[in-house]
Amino acid sequence: MELFMAMSLLVIFYVVSLIGKLVFQKRDQYCYMLNYECYKASEDRRLDTETCGNIVLRNNNLGFEEYKFLLSTIVSSGIGEETYGPRNVLEGREETPTLQDALDEVDDIIFKTLDNLFQKSGVSPSQIDILVVNVSLLSCAPSLAARVINRYKMRENIKAYNLAGMGCSASLIAIDLVQNLFRTYKNAFAIVVSTESMGGNWYCGKERSMMLSNCLFRSGGCSMLFTNNRSLKDRAILKLKCLLRTHHGSNDEAYECCIQVEDSLGFRGFRLTKALTKAAALAFTENLKVLVPKVLPLTELIRYVISHRIKKKGGSGVLEEVGAGLNFKTGVEHFCIHPGGRAVIDGVGKSLRLSEYDLEPARMALHRFGNTSAGGLWYVLGYMEAKKRLKKGDRILMISFGAGFKCNNCLWEVMKDLGDANVWEDCIDRYPPKTLVNPFIDKFGWVKEGRVGYVKMD
Repeated sequence: MELFMAMSLLVIFYVVSLIGKLVFQKRDQYCYMLNYECYKASEDRRLDTETCGNIVLRNNNLGFEEYKFLLSTIVSSGIGEETYGPRNVLEGREETPTLQDALDEVDDIIFKTLDNLFQKSGVSPSQIDILVVNVSLLSCAPSLAARVINRYKMRENIKAYNLAGMGCSASLIAIDLVQNLFRTYKNAFAIVVSTESMGGNWYCGKERSMMLSNCLFRSGGCSMLFTNNRSLKDRAILKLKCLLRTHHGSNDEAYECCIQVEDSLGFRGFRLTKALTKAAALAFTENLKVLVPKVLPLTELIRYVISHRIKKKGGSGVLEEVGAGLNFKTGVEHFCIHPGGRAVIDGVGKSLRLSEYDLEPARMALHRFGNTSAGGLWYVLGYMEAKKRLKKGDRILMISFGAGFKCNNCLWEVMKDLGDANVWEDCIDRYPPKTLVNPFIDKFGWVKEGRVGYVKMD
């Protein structure tokens, strides 16, 4: 009898210890965002209508048909007159960029945002345990991560990672890397820097699918500070609830729909094909299959299963139909959509049955700052915060797409009421504007009307 009691107590002790271990492991997996800092360039780098027109007109490789294509693209892009471009392009050196041009561009973004981040957070560079830098189109030696370590004289045992070629969804990939490293490194601080090198990748040819990137992509970026130290949760602004990554690189059409190549004349650029929206729809569908049970309440899932069985509606590969039948607002208050372009925002909005209020932050980020690649999500988040939309306990669904083809999504919980105007401080009162129509059509309407003689080339 005593032996039985001893064995029973041993089993109970083992089970309790196992449960306790799992609980503490779960606690150590927390990922808190303490702060983030978006980049805003100087006013002399603003790409207004006249500047954009001059850049287009000085490209001797373009003909009248290309002018018409660019006009219609820019007018319908959803981008306004206050975005920022690379300095070498503004100075007329887009055809002959140097390595120093590229380094100066990313240095300005990275160091300005990090300087502000360290100052506002009160965390010093010597306290950082993990550093992840992601810039898709610039890979140098030493790495950009090494440049950050050198600039701030960080510790010799810092865990540094440099991600290249990961596209517009690289920011969430970097955060996923951080949250996995947090399982090993306790009470750690991590920095993620997300930006892009535009100046060295400005397309100077005339292939239409490659000219699109010049119309959409603009200079920008963001630096973020994270920790898994639970004693600092009162300082946190967001807590990561879940993050899911989907990669369709095995599909040839998806792989090639968003790719860096050289055209027939040898001009390097980024090709965006018509298959992009289909690739986004398929990747988004696969991602949601796993993400939805983690985000939506059980009652909504049951309702969806019943209605789905009745309708028997299958996937169509159309972005607008991906989330048909699901009510995402039962589990999410805010939708932070990658501002990759008007078509992407419209497609995601229709697929999730979102209102114009839900889509407003992404549309305004695209209008004010353009597609800033991996940094784009944080301008959208900044708009929500500047408008004082984010309240304690709210949930934010971040949705991103990137070359590969990838769809990376995550869910955040707001830890406190937020209201920092950040990079939107000087213009948030003007947003949303009464109209998003680009004034390009007013100054360059002669292209649409076919008045070729109006073109004046130096």
